[in-house]
Amino acid sequence: MPVRRILLLGDPVLREVSRRVEPADTAEVLRDLEDTLAEFRRTHGFGRGISAVQIGAPVRVIFLEVGGRRYELINPEYTFKSEERFMLYDDCFSFPHLMVRLERHKRVGLRHQDRAGEWRELEAVDSLSELIQHEMDHLDGVLAVDHARSSMDLMMREEYLRQRAHE
Repeated sequence: MPVRRILLLGDPVLREVSRRVEPADTAEVLRDLEDTLAEFRRTHGFGRGISAVQIGAPVRVIFLEVGGRRYELINPEYTFKSEERFMLYDDCFSFPHLMVRLERHKRVGLRHQDRAGEWRELEAVDSLSELIQHEMDHLDGVLAVDHARSSMDLMMREEYLRQRAHE
């Protein structure tokens, strides 16, 4: 399937709340998400996940590829979010040169459907938890920049990498 254009910050579709989808109707969007993620990694050198709304399909579908594992999350819903939180710098395909310092839950639980429509459970901690929260936000029209407490929580990727090289 084709690599799709990733919508950029300012595109109004990114602010739409994604709608539920029939799992049987997700094969094409999941292939496009996988191909688009692979191409973004090839051209930008990073990336672990992408939501359907980022390629212009406002449906509740997320594709992740982390540590050699693939996750296809269809109609995901939180089952819990831990009270414990942590701070980090987050990035996004929709604004690839910008880093946002924000707070995320250390642990989250999800239920989601697979392609056959069966409900599955997933518990995530630390970086996977952060990634899931980032992609879940996309499904609700929320972007990482919305979590910045002030302009001091924004940093260009190049500067972020420069500072981390000196640590």
